[in-house]
Amino acid sequence: MDDKAAVGHATRFLCDTMAKVLNDLDGDEEKIEAHNFIQQRLLALSPLHDQPVSGVLWVPLEKVEANDYNPNAVASREMQLLRVSISHDGYTQPIVTIFDEARDVYVIVDGFHRFFVMQHDETLQQRTRGRVPVVVIDKSINDRMASTVRHNRARGKHSVDGMSNMVFKMLDNGWQDADICNELGMEAEELVRLKHITGFSKLFADVEYKRAWVARTQIRIAHAAGVEHVDFIP
Repeated sequence: MDDKAAVGHATRFLCDTMAKVLNDLDGDEEKIEAHNFIQQRLLALSPLHDQPVSGVLWVPLEKVEANDYNPNAVASREMQLLRVSISHDGYTQPIVTIFDEARDVYVIVDGFHRFFVMQHDETLQQRTRGRVPVVVIDKSINDRMASTVRHNRARGKHSVDGMSNMVFKMLDNGWQDADICNELGMEAEELVRLKHITGFSKLFADVEYKRAWVARTQIRIAHAAGVEHVDFIP
């Protein structure tokens, strides 16, 4: 038996074994959990392990929650169309999340509306056994917000108010203007407009606010480095 034939034989044996294991399990919940376990193991071994879509998991609806910064807004007519699409075609795109290990929940980075539709449609919940498809990425809060913006802007959908609030948070978390422009695909002029909309420029021009903002940023950086006492810049 040559190498190619041996690989084919081993692959068929593996598939047959997994099929038998799944068939021998009792109930849908055990089978879904086994599917997720196999998916995670395959992802770890795959040459494409760095591509989130290679590891789609089906997780309980109650273990998924929205973030507090998404600037995307969808009209009610489009939401209805999304519901019809999922009803007819099923889920063709997973929800992008980060996993909060401390709370054992998946926080949405992109795909809130796919989650929202499921959350408010009992028929869909019955079809998916109360689960939604997710992929997991591992990013800091600013990088998560940047990912959300990139997803929204790529679809041409984001609200000015939401974008403004998110940019304010990114600046408050320590990102520089160049970081935001590079990560969000934003022109400098657009960032300047958003800073004026949020009032960040006016606030930061105030000496007392600037001192407080710099001190807060120093504390955040110091704590991340394990430093307890910080000498502030005057």
